[in-house]
Amino acid sequence: MTSTGTTTLRLLFPQWQGGNNPPYVFGAQLLSWLAPEATGPVEQVSVSQPDGKPLEAEGGIVGRGALLAQLSDARRLIDKHQPDRLVVLGGDCLVDLAPFAYLNERYDGDLAILWVDTHPDVMTPKEYGNAHAMVMGNLLGEGDADFVKAVKRPIRPQNVMFAGRQDTLESLAEIREMEAAFFERLKLRSASPSDLANTSEPVLDWLRSINAKHLAIHFDLDILDPTLFRSLLFANPDPSSSVHDGIPRGRMTMDEIVRLFADVSRVVDVVGLGITEHLPWDSLALKTMLSKLPLLGSPPR
Repeated sequence: MTSTGTTTLRLLFPQWQGGNNPPYVFGAQLLSWLAPEATGPVEQVSVSQPDGKPLEAEGGIVGRGALLAQLSDARRLIDKHQPDRLVVLGGDCLVDLAPFAYLNERYDGDLAILWVDTHPDVMTPKEYGNAHAMVMGNLLGEGDADFVKAVKRPIRPQNVMFAGRQDTLESLAEIREMEAAFFERLKLRSASPSDLANTSEPVLDWLRSINAKHLAIHFDLDILDPTLFRSLLFANPDPSSSVHDGIPRGRMTMDEIVRLFADVSRVVDVVGLGITEHLPWDSLALKTMLSKLPLLGSPPR
């Protein structure tokens, strides 16, 4: 049901501080190169580049100052074009905060959000210091005040559904209990990977129940099974890297995602799409190697 004759802004947002993960910069750049050519205006959010120094926690959030500056620049670029639709190529999950907040204003509070992510991203600085895990809570008007301030019109809880979400494992009991209480308090709807393996009906039923007219989709690539798609945080080939014990991995396939998105686009106007957390480990390794080769990289010392 996506209509034509409207402005679609493509926003390249290579933010890495929200997950404190510098490779997201290259992941966003490669994602932008791989994406089909834009049919409307394209802007790039100004992101401070990694300099090898560790990020500091400010008020319980790692990289707070840089994140807030980038959030402001994203909103400035969006307001410059005042688009009807937005495509966001990230970067960590926090890149969808300004775009989705704008879309809810643009559609007068009538925006629905489909959060396609293994994780709900509703934590606060009390549980975790990386802001990419807080963005959906911020869009609902909860969490750190500086980030919630960017959401002039919070999303209504009934207008949110989580697709492919899995419960945090019992080894992280505090986070698991916090997320369960959050979902119960706001009566948030969710469908697991197995619920969506062969049908999109749980999501379509939700869209019908709220009479949704405009939809923004957050697509965290970590929803994909890391044994089938390797360009993910949880597929880091470095054996010394953190394995994030207690954090569930994705279990969906690309075919399931394509079918789900096609089904919802037939019944609702898709006005936003954010794609996040692309970590192309093989390409990163190759890029590093090429930079060290004769005639290509820096001369040997």
